[in-house]
Amino acid sequence: MSADSKETARSGPDRAVLVIAAILVLVGAAVGWATLHQPTTMGYSPVGARAVPFIMAGALVVLGAFTAVAGFRGTFPKRQKQDIPPMLWLVGGLAVQLLTMKTVGFSIATGLLFAAAARGFGKGPLWMTIPIGIVFSFVVWLIFAKGLQLSLPAGPLEKLF
Repeated sequence: MSADSKETARSGPDRAVLVIAAILVLVGAAVGWATLHQPTTMGYSPVGARAVPFIMAGALVVLGAFTAVAGFRGTFPKRQKQDIPPMLWLVGGLAVQLLTMKTVGFSIATGLLFAAAARGFGKGPLWMTIPIGIVFSFVVWLIFAKGLQLSLPAGPLEKLF
């Protein structure tokens, strides 16, 4: 550690880090338990649909353990002050997308999310980022719906094609 990082490091256990570690372990345990109780189907391969959730559960538990060790050591640097308005733009954009996906369709809802995320990161005015987001989202919808034959919610814009 350098002299600068020693000044900004906390002394003693970091409770916030320990809470995050506990949440990681609990989520990993829940994923493992749910996967263990999931009905299995025999296939042609010994590695089935249950392998990846078990790997993810194990990874979450291991990450939780490493996070707990770092939390007990108190080696996390001092946290910066949180900037609330950008977080509100991102969370608001996700909420708008979730609430409007079935009514206005994938392209418009995801375009609004794009614009809110851009605004949250301080890029461009909404009058410019909303159309750009809708165009990008429409291209993604075309690739998925027409090219890959996967179903995404269609709204008025998508129904034109």
